[in-house]
Amino acid sequence: MGEDKGEEMKVLIACEYSGRTRQAFASLGHDVLSADFEPAEDDSQYHYRGDCFDLIADQHFDLMIAHPPCTYLAVSGLHWNTRGVMVNGRPRAELTEDALDFVRRLMDAPIPRIALENPVSCISSRIRKPDQIIQPWMFGEDASKSTCLWLKGLPLLKPTSIIDGQVYCCGSKIENGDVRGCPNCNGEKKAKRIYGNQTPSGQNNLGPSPTRWKERSRTFEGIAAAFAAQWGGQSLSDGSGCSTGEKLREPAIRDLFAADFV
Repeated sequence: MGEDKGEEMKVLIACEYSGRTRQAFASLGHDVLSADFEPAEDDSQYHYRGDCFDLIADQHFDLMIAHPPCTYLAVSGLHWNTRGVMVNGRPRAELTEDALDFVRRLMDAPIPRIALENPVSCISSRIRKPDQIIQPWMFGEDASKSTCLWLKGLPLLKPTSIIDGQVYCCGSKIENGDVRGCPNCNGEKKAKRIYGNQTPSGQNNLGPSPTRWKERSRTFEGIAAAFAAQWGGQSLSDGSGCSTGEKLREPAIRDLFAADFV
């Protein structure tokens, strides 16, 4: 959008406590609120601590960026659903169904422009495939994290600044960046591009901790800036990317924000 900030929009950032996306839109002059059960990390007066649907029912929004909790949706944890795991007295699989209902309600919210963000999850198989999969390294961040976007009335997000990362093979860095230039295997294996949030084997370098979920869920600033710059104030169609679906029951939304590790 260059220096053109476009018309002021009323924006809701749902399920985000970091304030990064809210700040990005506010910096371009938009009227923006965030909502989450966690308090805002920046202690902003423009953050509602509670259910985002309280705001949706009470106010009109032109755009919503939603980050629904992925604890019970991410494919990395779904194997626990078949093992009879209980969370606070409830089957984990039941919480996955509640999380999916919450996603459907967000997609069906009466807001003309919606972007819903989540890592690779069962949203793709249970609701619909994402419109786009992005990486933080496409937006000037030295990090790798596959991020799916489900869009309504919005164009695909365009990369802003590509970070190449470091090339590793057989546990060693390939200094010349040649993916087939490993001296240990003579190029028999294809090297991996590793970013700042990864170990040489490609695993996330954050160790287990009670706050790991919180550290990993923060929106990357480069992605938040792209949301605001590319979607803020544009004249866009209402789109039809999200199904209308049937009237949904309302799960105990607070349960979906639990920080369990199974």
